[in-house]
Amino acid sequence: MDYRHSGCRLYYWRTSAGSEIDFVAYGKDLFWAIEVKNSAVTHPKDFRALKAFGEDYPEAKRFFLYRGKERLIRDNISVEPVGEFLIGLK
Repeated sequence: MDYRHSGCRLYYWRTSAGSEIDFVAYGKDLFWAIEVKNSAVTHPKDFRALKAFGEDYPEAKRFFLYRGKERLIRDNISVEPVGEFLIGLK
């Protein structure tokens, strides 16, 4: 982030009900919510926190990163293999 998005910071998001997002990258030119799972498959419950975050912050780009191989969009959430996502940050 220091090289590509100067002024951005990483945060953690959690509601009083216990929903949480692993990483929130926020700054002048970036607003991302990122959930990371150590699984090769997805389950509907995996997306609850990202959906809740999107209701509160619809302007944020939301990512679900996992160890699977498929890339898709689910409920306006980018589902991506974690390796491909990290390579794309270069």
